[in-house]
Amino acid sequence: NLRALFGYMWAHPGKKLLFMGGEFGQRREWAHESSLEWHALGMDQRHEGVSRWVADLNRVLREQPALHQKDFVNDGFRWVQRGDWEQSVVSFLRLGNEAAPPILVICNFTPVPRLNYRIGVPRGGYWRELLNSDAPMYGGSGLGNYGGCEATPMPYEDFSHSLSITVPPLAALFFKPE
Repeated sequence: NLRALFGYMWAHPGKKLLFMGGEFGQRREWAHESSLEWHALGMDQRHEGVSRWVADLNRVLREQPALHQKDFVNDGFRWVQRGDWEQSVVSFLRLGNEAAPPILVICNFTPVPRLNYRIGVPRGGYWRELLNSDAPMYGGSGLGNYGGCEATPMPYEDFSHSLSITVPPLAALFFKPE
C-alpha cells in the first residue's frame, strides 16, 4: 500500500523525495510528452486520500522536531523491536534534542490487522496518535486507536513501559507522548 510506504519513508531519517505524480498516487509512469494525471484527484477518492496523506506527513514532519532535528546523526533513530518479521511489523523511535518528545512509528506491511499489539515505549503517560494512514480521510478503513492510548508500566523488550494498540492492515501509525 502506497500510504504505508510513504509513512515508513517520511518517518526515516534523511530528506524526502517523490517523483512526479507520487504525491497523489499517479498510476501510469511519468512521460515527458504528457502532463501528470491531475484530473485523477477529482475523480478518484484514493488519489485524494494519498494527496491528503502526503500533505499531512509534510505538516507533521515540519511540526515535530524529533522527525528532523537529528536527521544525520545516529542517536536520532532507535529500533523499538528487534524485528517482528513473522507479522511484518516494523517499529522505531525518532528522537530529537532533549526537549523534543520522541515520535513512535509502527508500520504493518500485511493485509492483516494486529489487535492488542504490544509495543515497548520509553515513558508512561498518554501517547497520542498523530497520524494513521488507515483513517477514512486518507482512503482507509478507519481502524485505529481512537486518538491514542495510555502506556502501562509493563516492561517490554528494552523499555520500561508498553502500549497495547491496534495496528491497521497495510498502515503506518505515528504516536507522540503527551
